[in-house]
Amino acid sequence: MSIYDTLNPEQKEAVLHTEGPLLILAGAGSGKTRVLIHRIAWMMEQGVSPWNIMAITFTNKAAGEMRQRVNNLVGQGADSVWVATFHSTCVRILRRYIGHLGFDTAFSIYDADDQKTVMKDVCKRLNIDTKIFKERYLLSVISRAKDEMISPLEMEMAAQNDFQKKRVAEAYREYQAQLRRNNALDFDDLIVKTVELFQNCPEILNSYQERFRYLMVDEYQDTNTVQFKLISLLAGKYRNLCVVGDDDQSIYRFRGANIYNILNFEQVFPDAKVIKLEQNYRSTQNILNTANEVIRNNYGRKEKRLWTENEEGRPIGFHLLLNAFEEAEHIIGDISSHVRKGEADYQDHAVLYRTNAQSRLFEEKLIIAGIPYKLIGGVNFYARKEIKDVLAYLKTIDNGKDEVAVRRIINVPKRGIGAATLNRVQDYAGAYGISFYDALLRAEEIPNLGRSGGKIKPFTTLIQNMRSQLKEMSLTELTKALLDETGYIKDLENEGTDEAKGRIENIDELLNKLAAYEETADEPTLSGFLEEVALVADIDSLEESSNYVVLMTLHSAKGLEFPYVYMAGMEEGIFPSYMSLNGDNPEEELEEERRLCYVGITRAKRELMLTAARQRMVRGETMFNAVSRFIREIPEEYLESKKKKEGPAKPVNVPKQAAWIQSKESFRAKPYESQSLIVKKASGLEYGVGDRVRHIKFGEGTVLEITEGKKDYEVKVEFDTAGIKRLFASFAKLRKL
Repeated sequence: MSIYDTLNPEQKEAVLHTEGPLLILAGAGSGKTRVLIHRIAWMMEQGVSPWNIMAITFTNKAAGEMRQRVNNLVGQGADSVWVATFHSTCVRILRRYIGHLGFDTAFSIYDADDQKTVMKDVCKRLNIDTKIFKERYLLSVISRAKDEMISPLEMEMAAQNDFQKKRVAEAYREYQAQLRRNNALDFDDLIVKTVELFQNCPEILNSYQERFRYLMVDEYQDTNTVQFKLISLLAGKYRNLCVVGDDDQSIYRFRGANIYNILNFEQVFPDAKVIKLEQNYRSTQNILNTANEVIRNNYGRKEKRLWTENEEGRPIGFHLLLNAFEEAEHIIGDISSHVRKGEADYQDHAVLYRTNAQSRLFEEKLIIAGIPYKLIGGVNFYARKEIKDVLAYLKTIDNGKDEVAVRRIINVPKRGIGAATLNRVQDYAGAYGISFYDALLRAEEIPNLGRSGGKIKPFTTLIQNMRSQLKEMSLTELTKALLDETGYIKDLENEGTDEAKGRIENIDELLNKLAAYEETADEPTLSGFLEEVALVADIDSLEESSNYVVLMTLHSAKGLEFPYVYMAGMEEGIFPSYMSLNGDNPEEELEEERRLCYVGITRAKRELMLTAARQRMVRGETMFNAVSRFIREIPEEYLESKKKKEGPAKPVNVPKQAAWIQSKESFRAKPYESQSLIVKKASGLEYGVGDRVRHIKFGEGTVLEITEGKKDYEVKVEFDTAGIKRLFASFAKLRKL
């Protein structure tokens, strides 16, 4: 029996078609890597020299796995096949020929820290205000320009009279000049300079076209414009280009990926053959039906429909919970139930969410329940830099004796207080037997501080002012005031990068934690909050093992698979995200969000559960979001019966974290019912529409609307300072004025 007889008809057709351009549209779980490996084997059997075969992918891990599988299948001669990433390929080419572009072949490759150092110097040279133009922001814009092959000169011409764009273009020009003086390239340059080399030196291009007569590119939907140009140049002579990808899994637009590379492949190569791999070997048919129905709502895609010979499987679970606390408890209770019954191990479960900030509640619940977990593509919530910074400020306000906390944030944001100054303060504290912070308060008395003493004063004044307001403000309000006073959020906003946006989301989640603590604690105090955080943040005692629940963002989950998958936060504004719905190009951004949903759904092999919350804290305030449109796009027959009253799975032994969770046993509602069902209904309200009322947190306002539900009243109030809020009467405890 031939190794090719194990392939399905479409896979076999793709393997045997070796001449001319070929587009393989490989749906999720359809065995695309298997096709590439067998294609290499077939070409070698047909007499193609392995020296003439090239396979390009995106990550070293993927390249290593492909190399191993080629060696295992082909054996002798496989080592001569060029299997590499885009960047490693370009480095090898440039090490030989970059002299043609005026660089020395011993060029340096700058990482992110090196780039930032160069950009700091550029900003100094050009007198660029880094409070307005953050180094990270400038580097991000430059990276996107290189992805699109836009030169500094082209950027300057496009800027015209726009001052901000002109300053960025100037920084770009000077940045490139500095790299050239340093005989250095950044990672984007590796590909850009290779394209320049090929365009300027036809004889070098021809030599590589002769070398790589058969070219294959994996994950083609993730390529950007300059990568597409590189591939087109290499394949320009013999046109034996095979690209494999899935337009429905193009989710890296924010990194520069251009979905039109795959959508318009046949326009660039009119004679291209297109083969669709639609048979899935991973999931049940119900999971695939769900994925198909969601993604079919996208316009910018090539039509295909996944199917499988696997069992039909269970319907997709959708659970609309009261709040994010109950959502986390429900999911972890379900995981615990599977393990307790012996149906699965912890490692068979993955919890997926849209943003890293959503991990916090799951981490806390898992720690308290004693369930091992691993956070993929992120850092433990309380170990993230921005969270540690804010907590260090709060610790300093609460207890100035915590020297570690004080030292951490004395220069956050930068105050120009150097190490020598801090050492003198430390010596003074030791000499007088006082804390480091108390020594800072006496900075004017410390000898040899000079001007640095004046830089310490604003810091201690800030801390003292915050301390004086502890009794007047709630902890949430105090933290917001602290963030405003320090400009911490504003600095992140000025960075304008995706990483900075993620940091802001994490800080918002910390505010949610604060608000939840204040609502549930008998006597909320800053010390009490910091103590609670310290207890759940201590994960060092978790047993290291390979058997753990996986937590990750949907982006991180691409390429992975799990028997049981949970997708949390299926609400408008969460997923799809608020930014995608209100961005510069909402139609394209919404379609990418839907592709991200498709990726999440197709990670599941056996069972998939989707969850949403009726109310969720965002930046310390309770928000009421509609169920995600992606849920509404799933036909009823693929979901668990909506007639069955929903309720959380048997919970694990986790202490109640919010007063309203105590009512969960009496709270059961259909997934699509009005958001007016909650706890014990009041016998009547002392206020009506038009009345003035007072809320303990939001202050005074006017009642606009009252909706009577089966178990509570939902009250819509326009507050004088906080705006319009929808509240449940039992929780709001509004008082008529």
